[in-house]
Amino acid sequence: MALERSSKVAVAKFASPAELAPEAVTVTDAEISEAEQLIAGMTRDDLVGEEFTDRYTEAVEQMLDAKREHREPTRAPAEPAETGRVVDLMVALQESVRKAQAARGEDSRDEVHEMPESNPKKTMAAKKPTRRQRGA
Repeated sequence: MALERSSKVAVAKFASPAELAPEAVTVTDAEISEAEQLIAGMTRDDLVGEEFTDRYTEAVEQMLDAKREHREPTRAPAEPAETGRVVDLMVALQESVRKAQAARGEDSRDEVHEMPESNPKKTMAAKKPTRRQRGA
């Protein structure tokens, strides 16, 4: 049984925040300098443009303004569904196999063999009812 009633009591030990704090670490000036250089190298200042606009924060601000003014918030326009290409998976698989064979220098027609016919499924003989012997 996954859950079973028990009369046992569990005791939890709570640790103080001081016990949970990580141990002090000594960091050299060279390590700090390297970390600052890494951060500077990864920082981008060119995050300007439509692709970097925070639309979520703008939408939340508009919603809060509408609620503050006791009016219904405006709904975001529905984004049109993307129409993608429909891919025939078998054609893509065959193309992938052909490319892999060409990369290995194989010709797809060289290695084609007919599969031997598998043994037909064996069937069990029908069971016949057994006769009971009377008064033996």
